[in-house]
Amino acid sequence: MSQAGKIALNLMEVIAKKIPKEGGITRVEYEGPRIALYTKNPRFLIGNNPLISDIVNSVKKRVVIRCDISLRKSEEETRQYIGDIASSESGLSGIFFDNAIGEVIVDVNKPSLLKQQSEFNLLDFAEKTGWIININKISTIPSTTLKTIYQTLKSTETEREKLFRNFGNNIFRSRLTSTNEVTLKTLGGFQEVGRSSMLIETGESKILLDCGIHPGAKNSFSSYPRFDWAGIDLQDLDAVIMSHAHLDHSGFLPALFKYGYNGPVYCSEPTLPLMTLLLNDAVKIASMEGRQFYDLVDVRDMIKHCVPLSFDSVTDVSPDIKIVLKNSGHILGSASIHLHIGDGSHNIVYSGDFKYGPSSLLEPAILNYPRVETLIVEGTYGSKIDIMPSREEVDTDFVHSINDTIKSDGKVLIPVPAVGRAQEIMLVLSRYMNSGDLIECPIFIEGMISEATAIHINYPEYLERNLRKQIIENDESPFESDYFTIVNHPSQRSEVLQTNPCIIMATSGMLEGGPVLDYFGKISNKKENKIIFVSYQVQGTLGRRVLDGTSDVSLVNEDGKIQVVSIKCDVEKIDGFSGHSDYNQIMKYVSRLRPKLKRVIVDHGEKRKLENLSHIINRIFKIPASAPAVREAIKIC
Repeated sequence: MSQAGKIALNLMEVIAKKIPKEGGITRVEYEGPRIALYTKNPRFLIGNNPLISDIVNSVKKRVVIRCDISLRKSEEETRQYIGDIASSESGLSGIFFDNAIGEVIVDVNKPSLLKQQSEFNLLDFAEKTGWIININKISTIPSTTLKTIYQTLKSTETEREKLFRNFGNNIFRSRLTSTNEVTLKTLGGFQEVGRSSMLIETGESKILLDCGIHPGAKNSFSSYPRFDWAGIDLQDLDAVIMSHAHLDHSGFLPALFKYGYNGPVYCSEPTLPLMTLLLNDAVKIASMEGRQFYDLVDVRDMIKHCVPLSFDSVTDVSPDIKIVLKNSGHILGSASIHLHIGDGSHNIVYSGDFKYGPSSLLEPAILNYPRVETLIVEGTYGSKIDIMPSREEVDTDFVHSINDTIKSDGKVLIPVPAVGRAQEIMLVLSRYMNSGDLIECPIFIEGMISEATAIHINYPEYLERNLRKQIIENDESPFESDYFTIVNHPSQRSEVLQTNPCIIMATSGMLEGGPVLDYFGKISNKKENKIIFVSYQVQGTLGRRVLDGTSDVSLVNEDGKIQVVSIKCDVEKIDGFSGHSDYNQIMKYVSRLRPKLKRVIVDHGEKRKLENLSHIINRIFKIPASAPAVREAIKIC
């Protein structure tokens, strides 16, 4: 018997001794980082919290309960059962069966109405159908991304079962070494913004954190993580852990599967659909521009390898590393990653992109870690002059700026990342039009933003508490305001451009491709119009050049011809909507981590700002701090 088999058998023996015969256990399987207990008596186990807690404490692993396959009604029978008992007011819109793990996801517009029905109690439903039920909030805005994910998971059920077992065998294998040495290799995103990626190596494991692209890079050596320098064999990676969905952190991920990676990708629950949305769009754009490194097949491959996690759950990812994801406040589902290495020998927190301050969309970043020795923290706004105004000032300036243009019968173009800033801006526009402070006019939303917004509505538990309550308890969504008109097809843009005055929100946020360029090319040459940037503009991007005052730019029009555009409209940058922490918030975050840190490493920022930030952290907090470049190996412990 293999070593992995012996370990699995030992786990099963421990569990078997804990569960009495009436537990009805038929088998124990790895389900990725979890131990799945299959039972013929789901009522006994699901309702027995003390027993499950005792098992978890004994094996030190996450445990889930599954119904034995012999209990499962057919999908057709179960679908009929759900349709018969679901209240019509709940807005039942879809049912998805995942045979790989024995779960059924019920999509409804008003989950609270189903949860009030006794038939949808977890215990009763499992006993009557043999399925574990998940009731999911769904938006009235249709989401093709969620359909794509469901279709991919459905078509790969058998393969995913095998993958889960393989993941588990690898995670729970015996340790070959007791050494606790940890090395960090910087592959991208150090002394720069873009292609964030780093490798954490121990004597036992290789864990990749993020795998992004550089949106403003001019050559391949600067565009993608430097796997060539690190000498990484992709098959040796134990896991990839994603902090969030933005392409500068996820844009190269599908290429790993194209070139041989076959392991798990861990991310928060909303990050999977948001990554899928952005990566599918990236494939489309790259294909048109003739620079395609992977295609939709590789994105689908990524989906079936993803293991979505909820915040604050402790998860084994290798024999000597556990992780916990915590809200980082940057975008929906964005996470700071806490790595617990060895038997508590060292703890690393990778902040990812984080916002330690208020916003309309999300709760601020969490920092209640029991222990952190090494902090890897972003320094996008790491200069002393990078101080954001208060949100009240930001909102006031934003509204006044738009009103000035609307009064002049002009158009306001707001380039936004589809995920994060777009939804924040939508909330602000809706609020101030409702209050009468913002002059009413049409607000046009490009389709990809609408798709991302639908995903936000599908995960209300990850949103700011008042917004969450509004969506879940009151069944109201400010994202679905009558002020917004969705532009689903390029043919509709001519109508938008004929509308005066109006507000246009379009991707991308840095003018690096996407529908925003179509609008930019047609409105920037008129003085009465305005472009308002609300997000960070990376060095080398068109957005940065426009913001820095360039008067003429060259664009490729729809016919593939070069078009020179003269910028005559006003260009403004409204600071304060950023999903990144400003200088004061970064310093406050570092100061409040307890117990005192032993080391700080700063990344994700321009070289000068990172060097400044590391120097100040060292001087003020008396903590060793550094700002390494790409292609450095750092011994952590």
